[in-house]
Amino acid sequence: MRNRLRTTILALLVAGLTLSLTATVSLAQKKTRVSIGVTETMETHNPYGDSVALLYGIYTELTGPLCKYNWKAGRWEPGLAKSWKVEDPNTWLFELDQGYTFNDGSPVTAEDVVHSFKRVLTDPQTKQIASVARPVKEATAVDKFTVRITTKKPTAPLLDFLCDALIVTSKATYEKYGAKEADRNHMMGGGPYRLVELVQGQRMVIAKRPDHPAAKANPNAPDEIVFRVMREPEQRVAALMNNEVQIAQFIPPHLFKSVDGSPNHKIVPTDSIEIMFLAMQPKPPFDKKEARQAVCHAIDRDKIIKTLLQGQAQRLDGPLGPGQLGYNPNLKTRYTYDPKKARELLAKAGYPDGVAVELQTPVNRYTLDKQVTEAMIPMLNAAGFKARLLTPEWPTLWANVQKGRVPFFYMGRGGVLDPSSAFHQYFRKGGSPRIGFSHPDLDAALDAEQQEFDPEKRNQNLTRAMEMITDMAPACFQWRHQLLWGMANNIEYQPPADARIYGMDISVK
Repeated sequence: MRNRLRTTILALLVAGLTLSLTATVSLAQKKTRVSIGVTETMETHNPYGDSVALLYGIYTELTGPLCKYNWKAGRWEPGLAKSWKVEDPNTWLFELDQGYTFNDGSPVTAEDVVHSFKRVLTDPQTKQIASVARPVKEATAVDKFTVRITTKKPTAPLLDFLCDALIVTSKATYEKYGAKEADRNHMMGGGPYRLVELVQGQRMVIAKRPDHPAAKANPNAPDEIVFRVMREPEQRVAALMNNEVQIAQFIPPHLFKSVDGSPNHKIVPTDSIEIMFLAMQPKPPFDKKEARQAVCHAIDRDKIIKTLLQGQAQRLDGPLGPGQLGYNPNLKTRYTYDPKKARELLAKAGYPDGVAVELQTPVNRYTLDKQVTEAMIPMLNAAGFKARLLTPEWPTLWANVQKGRVPFFYMGRGGVLDPSSAFHQYFRKGGSPRIGFSHPDLDAALDAEQQEFDPEKRNQNLTRAMEMITDMAPACFQWRHQLLWGMANNIEYQPPADARIYGMDISVK
């Protein structure tokens, strides 16, 4: 009898253990991981140490933005800040949502926001002053959950500078561990994901915080996301087809059918608001406006769009295109493809026999970047230039562009919804050194548009600024790509027009 009882108890224990293990396995099977093949680099643990679209999007998920743009509704919506108001043209108040906490459970406070803003300004590695902090004079904590932002001058588009660009990290963690240790091993954010791993130049891994309000709102968002640097488009497509990644950025037109014809994959297109351009620093020969204008007339944009890009791009006839704030289709200055006029302008600039120039381009950072710039070289030469193409590694090129060391380059400026930040960053005195261009009249026009809160008057000032930028030609604006994203069929995701990647907007079926 005793042996039978012992046997029964043992059987029950085994059954219970089996059920427990089954439940554990079942829970583990519900965990979802999405790997994404991306083209940009991740070179530093310091969230303030770079200024690229990919990382702004990822840190939006890790540290939580003050506010986030809703592309469907066409407006800024609450994030860490539940509301904001303009007290006077130079003073904004942001009320924080007390429901948001850092990874350790401590609340996200006004002091954390102020601390983060000061890091933008003072961190030795900071690269975000022009894109985030330029219009701000001071950030102060009014109380535990209220932040006052004082601007140097009235700044109507302040939300575009701060909302999903200011990276909010924990002041207490920074003071406890120091910047390097806090960023590398104790990243404290108020967003719906937390940092698991960053292998510089290779991958970043983030994991969902199930208790976060945004995570509760979308329970189908991936539990873990792996961002893998894959610059070669063929590599991204092969990884997608082999199920090594479930999302692949920027499928080039010539590989469209490879993905679209797969029974297990799909193409999701999105019209980009990233402006692609040729930038020219005001150094010989591009210190002369006519030489810059010659470049603009030399490029046959329509031919490149029709052939290489297979129609998957929209030509730009100025700094902006349809859907971007302040877009005006009736700008007076236009650049047609006209190599004869380009040669005349180059001669007027003082180079009747031509001039040698070196065009630097990223390789596999943007859609067919190397191929389109290769096509530009004979066009430039036909216009009188003696051009050759340089193709440095993307991290090297990007670092040098940010330091103002590249006189002539092909590049994109992403996230241009409200153009004020981009215009001030590239075309105003005191902006970033990427182009290093300025002109007093243009500075005045840019100041006027940024200080005008009346939408109609502000658009008039934006048009004035765009006319000057187009005529002075510090950049020749080329096109906006229609971006093609490859995805596994079990992924539901509509990438936004700024090409950032938001894990909370992804659903796994």
